[in-house]
Amino acid sequence: MKILFIGDIIGEPGRKTVARHVPKLVRERGVEFVIANAENAAGGFGITPDIARELFAAGVHVITSGNHIWDKKEIIEYIKKEPRLLRPANYPKGDPGNGSVVATALSGEKVGVLQLMGRVAMPTLDCPFRVGRHEVEALRREVRTVIVDMHAEATSEKMAMGWYLDGDVSGVFGTHTHVQTADERILPKGTAYLTEVGMVGPTESVIGITKEIAIEKFLTQMPRRFEVAPGPCVFSAVLFDVDTAVGKAVSIERLRIQD
Repeated sequence: MKILFIGDIIGEPGRKTVARHVPKLVRERGVEFVIANAENAAGGFGITPDIARELFAAGVHVITSGNHIWDKKEIIEYIKKEPRLLRPANYPKGDPGNGSVVATALSGEKVGVLQLMGRVAMPTLDCPFRVGRHEVEALRREVRTVIVDMHAEATSEKMAMGWYLDGDVSGVFGTHTHVQTADERILPKGTAYLTEVGMVGPTESVIGITKEIAIEKFLTQMPRRFEVAPGPCVFSAVLFDVDTAVGKAVSIERLRIQD
């Protein structure tokens, strides 16, 4: 099964880029299942119900998130009813929504998706490693193909998660820092891995934000309202193939498509 994992979608420019590229990749590359991180899809911060529906209509099967999941208050009621929109599984028990889901690919096969969030330079949450192990074991009772979005700041924490889950999941992919890394590989026990998938957002920017505003913030240390930058976008993603009989990755390709 060919699976497409899309990096952090930044605002309206990123959403439009996803709508242009996903149908083409499904058609031309035989993609059967699409995962996208969209915690920055609403003006750079958070996601709304309408935006989630827009991304599902564009061909995304499961939406992951991260530390900005609660930035738009209207998402709280929506996430209770929409299992395909995930928040990190290591948020406190009782928080709205779910951290994992089993969804159906275009082929009719089932895929498990798990969202975790790191703790280094991030909000304090439960241990992603211990929670991740518990969630993976639960998912593997239903499906063989399991994909993990590790939303984290620290490269080391993402790498550690890849090694920790090697052989137990089909893929571990890092999100949050928006700058794609070039270390895609299949780990020894069959898990596809990339430290940072990158972003779908404006190229002439500072991780999606208008560069002049970001520079001024660094220079002055004064509060500034961040705005999504204008202009052409980059589409950053990873395309990988899974042997669904055993849940192991057999190929991985990093994508960086410039509009």
